[in-house]
Amino acid sequence: MPAHSNCDHEHDHPPAATGAPQSESKSDHGHSHNHFDVRLQSRKKLAAVLALTSSFMIVEAVAGFYTGSLALIADAGHMLGDVAALALALFAVWLSSKPAGPSRTYGFHRSEILAALANSVLLVVISVAILFEAIHRFSEPPVIHSNGMLIVAVLGLLVNLFAMKLLGGHGDSLNARAAYLEVFSDMLASCAVIVAGLIIAFTGWYLADPILSAILSVFIVARTWGLLKESVDILMESAPRNINIDALTQSLLAVEGVSEVHDLHVWTITSGMLAMSCHLTVAAVSNSESVLNQVNSVIRRDFKITHTTIQLESADSERKCNDVCAVL
Repeated sequence: MPAHSNCDHEHDHPPAATGAPQSESKSDHGHSHNHFDVRLQSRKKLAAVLALTSSFMIVEAVAGFYTGSLALIADAGHMLGDVAALALALFAVWLSSKPAGPSRTYGFHRSEILAALANSVLLVVISVAILFEAIHRFSEPPVIHSNGMLIVAVLGLLVNLFAMKLLGGHGDSLNARAAYLEVFSDMLASCAVIVAGLIIAFTGWYLADPILSAILSVFIVARTWGLLKESVDILMESAPRNINIDALTQSLLAVEGVSEVHDLHVWTITSGMLAMSCHLTVAAVSNSESVLNQVNSVIRRDFKITHTTIQLESADSERKCNDVCAVL
């Protein structure tokens, strides 16, 4: 039986008083509180990391220009990206906590996904810029003061490790994962600066600085690509990666009274909040309320989908393109 229909339809919905077989299942009160608590904790952690990162970014940028180290400047550049990303993530957490309204029925949840997308793009742009500068320095590597470079790099590593510990419990939030990835990339940058500083101190080989900077930039772009793709998938309302549409269809068909599934759509509103809509063809004698309860129970239990819109249609109705769907 088809799981999707390519036809556009209008739906004739009976008044609520008649017991229309259209179901809206939203997350319960406890689930809402859980989202609020997570956002509140995330907000505090992001604020602390933002203050810490902003302060050390200035120190590292000054030290990078003083020592002539591209690796330090690259790390400061990544930290600048962190500051922008963390500020954006913090704003998104605040915005997503605002209640829904008549013009935004889902509220501002998608702001977290937009922030994750913007952070991913920013990190890629900074990494590519550092890569081009590193390539330029291959021909004329400048003299670098390795001692100052090492001291600042070690301090940067400690700052980033502490920030990672604060952001470690990011859970399923794509926004928090993006912020964590920003700090993680800076931790790797600090490690690269330390390695480059040690090579320069013991061998005087200044090319170590741009080479490690270039390797680091490529690595960060590779890690960020997955997050960037996931953000775009959510904004394009693609089916979540952890949802098997065929398995979901078979689970719906297994519910007693359901004979066909069509117009099935599953998408992500924001991290950890999945939504589904579909039409189910049922026997005219079926108990519509029982069918809806069973369907919602199955998809909550097996697929963690908490927001549903389900329309039941009579099995003996004719359903053609551009026809009005008959509703029980």
